[in-house]
Amino acid sequence: MYHDSTEEITGGDSECEQTRRVFSADRRRLNDTTTSYGPASSSTVLSQLSSNESSSGHGTVLPLIAPVGQYQSSLRIGRTASSLLVSTSDSSSFHSHGGTPRLRRTPGSAGPAGASCSSTSTISGRSVIVAVVEGRGLARGEIGMASLDLKCPELVLSQFADTGTYAKVITKIHILVPVEILMPDTASEKGKGTKLFKLITENFPGVAFTAIQRKYFNERKGLEYIQQLCAPEFGTVLMEVQAKYYCLAAAAALLKYFEFLQSSVYAAKSLKVSFKGSEQTAMIDSASASNLELVVNNRDHRSEHSLLGVLNHTKTPGGARRLRSNILEPLVDVDTINMRLDSIQELLQDEELFFGLKNAIGHFLDIDRLLSVLVQIPKQETVQAAEAKITHVIQLKHTLDLVPQLRMVLKNCSTSLLKAYSTTLEDSRFDTILEQIKTVINYDTTYSKGSLNMRTQKCYAVRPNINEFLDIARRAYTEIVDDIAGLVNQLGEKYGLPMRTSFSTARGFFVQMKLEGVVLPEGKLAPEFIKVTKQKNNYAFTTADLMKMNGRCDEALREIFHISYVVIHQLLTTICEHIHCLYKLSDAVSMLDMLLSLANACTISDYVRPEFTDTLAIKQGRHPILERLARQQPVSNNSFISEGSNFVIITGPNMSGKSTYLKQVALCQIMAQIGSFVPAEYASFRVADQIFTRIGVDDDFETNSSTFMLEMKEISYIIHNASDRSLIIIDELGRGTSAEEGIGICHSVCEFLLSLKAFTLFATHFLELCQLESLYPNVENQHMEVQQTRSSETGAERVVYTYLLSRGCSEEKHYGLRAAEMTALPPVVFQEAKTIASKVSQQLLARHHTDPGTQRERAVYQLATRLLQTARNSRLDPESLRMYLKGLKKQYAAVLQAAGSPGVIGTEEE
Repeated sequence: MYHDSTEEITGGDSECEQTRRVFSADRRRLNDTTTSYGPASSSTVLSQLSSNESSSGHGTVLPLIAPVGQYQSSLRIGRTASSLLVSTSDSSSFHSHGGTPRLRRTPGSAGPAGASCSSTSTISGRSVIVAVVEGRGLARGEIGMASLDLKCPELVLSQFADTGTYAKVITKIHILVPVEILMPDTASEKGKGTKLFKLITENFPGVAFTAIQRKYFNERKGLEYIQQLCAPEFGTVLMEVQAKYYCLAAAAALLKYFEFLQSSVYAAKSLKVSFKGSEQTAMIDSASASNLELVVNNRDHRSEHSLLGVLNHTKTPGGARRLRSNILEPLVDVDTINMRLDSIQELLQDEELFFGLKNAIGHFLDIDRLLSVLVQIPKQETVQAAEAKITHVIQLKHTLDLVPQLRMVLKNCSTSLLKAYSTTLEDSRFDTILEQIKTVINYDTTYSKGSLNMRTQKCYAVRPNINEFLDIARRAYTEIVDDIAGLVNQLGEKYGLPMRTSFSTARGFFVQMKLEGVVLPEGKLAPEFIKVTKQKNNYAFTTADLMKMNGRCDEALREIFHISYVVIHQLLTTICEHIHCLYKLSDAVSMLDMLLSLANACTISDYVRPEFTDTLAIKQGRHPILERLARQQPVSNNSFISEGSNFVIITGPNMSGKSTYLKQVALCQIMAQIGSFVPAEYASFRVADQIFTRIGVDDDFETNSSTFMLEMKEISYIIHNASDRSLIIIDELGRGTSAEEGIGICHSVCEFLLSLKAFTLFATHFLELCQLESLYPNVENQHMEVQQTRSSETGAERVVYTYLLSRGCSEEKHYGLRAAEMTALPPVVFQEAKTIASKVSQQLLARHHTDPGTQRERAVYQLATRLLQTARNSRLDPESLRMYLKGLKKQYAAVLQAAGSPGVIGTEEE
């Protein structure tokens, strides 16, 4: 492990051991002493790009190697760049470019600076570039999208028809979290952009936009790119996309831009290409994802109190990315969901499998990122890139060394999904690549954290006797390190001080000395000691001779990396034909990691396996985030929504738990559809194709929208996009206007949604909406219970919130006034308000009645839907089914009797 950037040398060790222990030359230090090898400045602009014909500004260039991600300095690339990008100086809509577009290094690009594949990579590290193009004329509304993650060599294509609100495009871009968006220059039209362009720039103000000439959005060129780059394992995608002209056009522009930006291209037949249609997953719009706190907590973005934070126990970056993607885009295929649930159930039942898999998965690096740098072919390489390539081969060996252990853990699994991944790991190419690597790389070379340890691994990665020049360079390096140790010993003897050799990434080798019990002559160090720093009771310094030796050490180290790369380059050429099996490994590891994470969440809280029927039924359901936040069991509630009662109106006082309950139902639905167990005693769900929420009453200053206008925009979006299979959550609609208008809007929206078969939960303070239950048989009123207590001492009334959901309309009257009473409102004002509110309530109550005929119709409707539901989903044995039907019969008879219609049903014995 890396010891606080310093490492000691002890004189008693062997020469080789000394070298291994003090070996260093961190990348930062190497860069400092060899600036001529560094990549071009990240702020290089096109004019500089085309003028730098000579590579002398970059120092010595290796004939075989080139820096991944270094900007090309040739005239040819300069011309490509300037013809590809369009100047946006006259377009006010572009946020990141003014005048000639800047060439900037995209964060997370696969280059020497980002060569490490540490498993501590964050989920939110943005490295995705997205290209978007829209059809013209009659094809307007047909959208083509292509996205490429610079850390993961996968090209994802999408094509779909969108509405005038472009909700699908906005949602997909929100999920991808891009660092840059590419669009045709014709979309911007010098500031007078298309509707799509304006919507994207409004919704993503912090994302860089780049206009690409329309001619580069060429579907024929896009198909050629995919035919050339797609790995054989994913060749079937060609059948899917060959007629998808717009996504092919977006792919052509994106790949051309990538080549320009990274100054590298993907090797032939090396890229994973996939097509994702919008019908394969449930759609959750960005506002709903934010309202439900799916991946980010709204109060504190660093907090783990989100659904992702609750479920994320992943060990690898790939697993974390997969979990996030699934939460934002849940599955809709029941068979796939059940396969995941089967696997989680097996993991929970088989302790040996659970812990064995957890241990095996935890050692894997970011395979996607490793693949990304392995399949790229840089156009020019330097020493820095050579060092990175050595790291990548060590990481590849480390990854393949873990496959046998993972294979062994999955050997005896029984569920279909785990068996499928077990079969995937039996691919002989894993062993073939590892054997080829071991012919060149030392058996004991492995990936280790800490730059000091990793430098040692890289220095001794290639086996001895493969290249005699490399062996000579290593000996030279060892001798220099020995000389450094000898110099420090001589200095210690000369001045009679306890000096020792240390190493830091910033300073290289230097001298360190503790002051305990040491008296300095004249109270200061000798003049030959320079760059003196003092920290607590430690002195750190160097000498001119030691600095010269550091320079020689760096030279030797560069020579080692030069020669090692020549050997490594030959090895990579040999194994490149088999490298595509890593796509399978990446898929297996990320999925297994996600399944383990979901299983782990079940061990922390009491979760149950959900079923999938045509009914949403949750027994004693709990809010998953609140449960984690409170660290105690929150109040649980039952939920039941079916085709017979698919519209639930929820009333209750402020702070009684309505909003929390609504979010709880939506979160449980999403958890079930990603294949997770849910926090309840029993849970059944109907698969939702879309999940909509309308929550919150804030103004939006950016779009100049008032509370009411924002409500109307959101409800309009729901009305235009909802389907019969949607789940709709509406919390407080119409509060931004007068009571009469608010009730009218709520009533009309409810009647529209009642025409759909969507499952709707509608929370409101407008008790007048409860009358809908008497008009529509599929409406059900529910309310949050409160209890009133009176103090025996003062006689003051107090409201106790139970947070329990019950049938019927809220009986608590004037709960807004009770909340006001707890403030500093003057008693006179409060009493007057109470008097007026009581008079209005009496008038409304006089008009509120239910017709007996409507009650009978409702009873018949509910009995019919219950019988239909039983016929579809019942798994009861004959006797239990008979008892259930008798219970339905009793309920039906009781309702008819209450409505004044006795004798319309036979006796129980019949």
